[in-house]
Amino acid sequence: MNDPIYFTEEHRQFRDNLRRFVEQEVVPKAGAWEKAGKVPREVLRQMGELGYLGVRYPEKYGGSELDTVYSAILAEELGRSTFGGFAVTVTVHTDMASPHLANFGSPEQLQRYLPPLTRGEQVCAVAVTEPDAGSDVAGIRTRAVRDGDHWVLNGTKMFITNGVHGDVYFVGAKTDPSAKGSRGISIFIVEKGTPGFRVGRALEKSGWLCSDTAELVFENCRIPAANLLGGENKGFYQIMRNFQNERMVIGAAAMGEAARAIEMTVQYVRDRKAFGAPLWDKQAIRQRLAMRAAQVEAGRALVYHCAWLDAQGRDCVKEVSMVKAFCGELVNDVLYDCQQFHGGFGYMREAAIERMVRDARVEAIGGGATEVMLEEVAKRI
Repeated sequence: MNDPIYFTEEHRQFRDNLRRFVEQEVVPKAGAWEKAGKVPREVLRQMGELGYLGVRYPEKYGGSELDTVYSAILAEELGRSTFGGFAVTVTVHTDMASPHLANFGSPEQLQRYLPPLTRGEQVCAVAVTEPDAGSDVAGIRTRAVRDGDHWVLNGTKMFITNGVHGDVYFVGAKTDPSAKGSRGISIFIVEKGTPGFRVGRALEKSGWLCSDTAELVFENCRIPAANLLGGENKGFYQIMRNFQNERMVIGAAAMGEAARAIEMTVQYVRDRKAFGAPLWDKQAIRQRLAMRAAQVEAGRALVYHCAWLDAQGRDCVKEVSMVKAFCGELVNDVLYDCQQFHGGFGYMREAAIERMVRDARVEAIGGGATEVMLEEVAKRI
């Protein structure tokens, strides 16, 4: 795969160093993480020490002060690991949860929470989705009521990545019950161990097995008023602002996974013989892989175009929605073909392709289902 034309030597060095880290510290070990159901903290601390957990945050909080293109590189390389659970554990921490704090936190909140997050000493999660409110954020039912110097939270969150083993949670709740639709939502910082807050259960998934996913329960959970993030009743704007980054990152990870799957499959069909010749000699197979490679190149180009637009401060809601819809569907199409060309071996749990097929499915669902994304695009064309 070719680099985008605006890649600098710094971009390439960042990518190459990260790829070496993933190949040496993740790929040989992540099979055990899948069985354990979590990514070890020491790996996240290693990533923090190397600067991968605070790519776009200020140096005074442990960040590197880089731009959106580096976030796309990070997500793509994590996707290439072939372990979607590892990729989402990290990207939720770096690009879906902690940006709420980085974008809207007070100086005191930033100083308290951001340095340990960028160092990998603590893990964060964003808790917006509920049993009846996913892509439809306006459907949030969790309530927060002011009581003196505290807010009292009641409600349930569902499908929360990093929910079981997280330390800091950014929780969306309705603070103005009279407000209609998306109005009247606020975001709160809730720490693990806060009375009234508990993990209801760890959820079992089809894929992303080394990523922990939880149901969270808030029962008269009292949190200090100082833990309100970014102002009362402004949560919907905060959520929508970061959705664009979240969706771009999911698209980048999907294209990393798809590109790696094609590489693995090309090698497999060159080695695998059937009817007296390598599978690569079958025109139908090599042409299908060639088309998939072309589509992944197009998806990557769109991802990096969006990242560049965002880095320039330009509106890219339409393009990011295209990324999420196109890349989320494409990675599933690519993995379907790659598994097919692996034959019976591709259906075995020992095959990386089998795991990647399971991991890819949710990329057309999480962060905004394809159908929702296409409606966003349709509004703007």
